[in-house]
Amino acid sequence: MSVLDYKKANSYLSEYDHKDGLSVEALMDEQLSGGLTYNDFLILPGFIDFDASKASLESHITKKISLKTPFLSSPMDTVTESEMAISMALMGGIGIIHHNCTAEDQAAMVRKVKTFENGFIVDPVVLSPNHTVADVKAIKEQKGFCGIPITENGQLHGKLVGIITARDIQFHKDDSSLLKEVMSTDLIVAEKGVTLQKANEILRSSKKGKLPIVDEEGRLISLLSRSDLLKNLHYPLASKSADSKQLLVGAAIGTRPDDKDRLALLVEAGLDIIVLDSSQGNSVYQIEMLRWIKQTFPDLEVIAGNVVTREQAANLIEAGADGLRIGMGSGSICITQEVMACGRPQATAVYRVSEFARRFGVPTIADGGISNVGHIVKALALGASAVMMGGLLAGTSETPGEYFYHEGQRLKRYRGMGSIDAMSNSSGGKAGNAATKRYFSEGDAVKVAQGVVGNVVDKGSARKYITYLITGVQHSLQDIGCQSVTQFHDNVYSGSVRFEKRTAAAQMEGGVHGLHSFEKKLFTSA
Repeated sequence: MSVLDYKKANSYLSEYDHKDGLSVEALMDEQLSGGLTYNDFLILPGFIDFDASKASLESHITKKISLKTPFLSSPMDTVTESEMAISMALMGGIGIIHHNCTAEDQAAMVRKVKTFENGFIVDPVVLSPNHTVADVKAIKEQKGFCGIPITENGQLHGKLVGIITARDIQFHKDDSSLLKEVMSTDLIVAEKGVTLQKANEILRSSKKGKLPIVDEEGRLISLLSRSDLLKNLHYPLASKSADSKQLLVGAAIGTRPDDKDRLALLVEAGLDIIVLDSSQGNSVYQIEMLRWIKQTFPDLEVIAGNVVTREQAANLIEAGADGLRIGMGSGSICITQEVMACGRPQATAVYRVSEFARRFGVPTIADGGISNVGHIVKALALGASAVMMGGLLAGTSETPGEYFYHEGQRLKRYRGMGSIDAMSNSSGGKAGNAATKRYFSEGDAVKVAQGVVGNVVDKGSARKYITYLITGVQHSLQDIGCQSVTQFHDNVYSGSVRFEKRTAAAQMEGGVHGLHSFEKKLFTSA
């Protein structure tokens, strides 16, 4: 064989019948491979001609709403309440607040996100003058701080009378002393409406660690912390309403009549997106609810689901869905496929539904089975506009619940909404709670579990963890040669992004192997 001219290597590629690797349609051919999961394939690398930091992750999650980062937190009662929703929005994503609680509590969580001002603590710990030094030390032990405002009645919106700091109690030996005896009453405060810039100037000049914000009658309405201010000054990716500049927030509801009353409270609280929460979304209940919402609240964006087939998706698209949630039984704490013999491997589900929904301009959200950065990228490659994360965010400091130690590891509880534990929550009364409604089980004398309860390792702050996810996805897009999620989708459907199936041996080769032991550290803190 003669050696070809190396200067013409690219021109010789035209001699091959097709590009290296598989098109997405060839990859997902169920006749050849059956249903695929994210681990069953890889994306072939492309050409790098841009810095990873220049890769845009902006993507639509509904017909009208786009996010700077394509991440949603799952509406699970061990994942998303107001604290997680705030962090998700600040990092360019959105949190979907769970509904395994009273409608009033859920609306209050939505309102808390909407009224959040970057850097301001809107629900500070407050004590009264009759609390003791022991109370302050207990709070410091539990929460890690002791700069606490003191109001007449020990509640937010009470008249501010003092503040207790670490300096006040550092050398105080009598834990039974009342706070009115040791608190500082020489207060530096700012009035309601103060800007962050002005508040920072006040903190700097006063050399104080905490700045109480009061109304015209001296009642405490929020608190500013120097340490929080320094951390929270700049979130360029934050998801905000174009009109009000408030953070975006979503919430989940069921498809029963009483959920209409719940939705009214959520809309009143300022909700931006509603998610119809059902394990099997192709039902008369969801279709009727979807049509009612579009008629009653025409400006409210609705994400419907869950679905895993084109036929399921078609019914919800026809009923007016603004976005679709894809997945059935693929989550780490879900046993639906095992118990119900119903569902679909997640990669196949994401591709088939997304390809269909794309034709109608309806974005899709891959929900379940996301356990690393690579899975996020693969979900986007298969047509999803964004990913919904439960287990990936579980264990972060913003998730509900307390940490505990087991065998030297710091853990948090994480449970599936189909678990008996979640179904036993009494918040819904006779009408059933979020878990039983999601699985159509509220009237059952015997509850059949479709999820489990487990423990996850402490992941630290969700804000730091999401920064890692963002950077990881950007680097992946760089390797693939796509400078944006939009370009990624276009290149996949045009056939220029190529794929490869993985055998079991290839999957083993692609992971850590051949070592006696190793430490897997995913990222460094900024």
